[in-house]
Amino acid sequence: MDGLERETPTTVSVRLELQLSIGALAMFLLKAWRQTAFGVYGYLNFTKSGFIEHSKTFKSEDMQARIEGKNCIVTGANSGIGYATAEGLASRGATVYMVCRNKERGETAQSKIQTDTGNQNVHLEVCDLSSVSDIKSFASKFSTKNVPVHVLVNNAGLLEHDRVTTSEGFELNFAVNVLGTYAMTELMLPLLEKATPDARVITVSSGGMYTTPLTKDLQFSDGNFNGVEQYGRNKRVQVALTEKWADTNKNKGIGFYSMHPGWAETPGVAKSLPSFSKALSGKLRTNEQGADTVIWLALQPKEILVSGAFYFDRAEAPKHLLFAATSRSHTEIDSIYDTLSSLSRTSA
Repeated sequence: MDGLERETPTTVSVRLELQLSIGALAMFLLKAWRQTAFGVYGYLNFTKSGFIEHSKTFKSEDMQARIEGKNCIVTGANSGIGYATAEGLASRGATVYMVCRNKERGETAQSKIQTDTGNQNVHLEVCDLSSVSDIKSFASKFSTKNVPVHVLVNNAGLLEHDRVTTSEGFELNFAVNVLGTYAMTELMLPLLEKATPDARVITVSSGGMYTTPLTKDLQFSDGNFNGVEQYGRNKRVQVALTEKWADTNKNKGIGFYSMHPGWAETPGVAKSLPSFSKALSGKLRTNEQGADTVIWLALQPKEILVSGAFYFDRAEAPKHLLFAATSRSHTEIDSIYDTLSSLSRTSA
């Protein structure tokens, strides 16, 4: 023998169990670090005080552009950041198409924006963003208007804590946040091309994406379902998708940007994260502060923006926290993109 002892089945078993235990501990510590880093970074930057501090460097002239004659689509526009975005664009003269699931709430929001801004070119489009079929129907009808789309704002989002399956068989958070965003963007590309070279797509992501890497488990099939974690995963996909779109459409004159609105006191946050909303009562941003960077991205000359980038408080922001081990995961986006294409059947 060469002096090495042959492993017995028992020692092999012990060694494997030890390796698994070390791996599980490492993953636990990594997740704990991501959550801690996110919490500290978020509290310092994402709250109302963070916005006030960052706004000291804002240029007022950046928000004074008029955009008459430009067509803007805003999803989830009847409340929260979507409403503030639609109102902000309408106040600057844009023709705004509010895409809302609920007709009555949409009509109320539409009427208020028309009254407050004096802009009657604010239109309601009823569409359920959790349904690919509904999105296809909307896109088909909208295309008959034959108008260029200068700005598409993918704002509609959802955080459902329990696993809910849509009528099309998809997990609900994924259906709205990922598949709905993907289908809407892909189906609007021909109309966005009509608005080149000024066309742009702005996707409202979330700081929650800092807590998770990209994963191909899009519908949270592995392990016990966690709505908050799924939301973070969805928002990470949106950021990676923005990179993918920027690359694949780089010669079409369309800019793609994702952004984080900060922690805003929206109806969605109050409903989905009541304890979080209560704990930070008075410290959360207003809807208008949350929408500020969306409107800023819609108004800026494309020459100063970076297609595929992630923005926060009117500046390009990092997509990954230090030591969070999430950056390499973005290599999965090609596979995820193909999966979304297959699930939505939007490709030719």
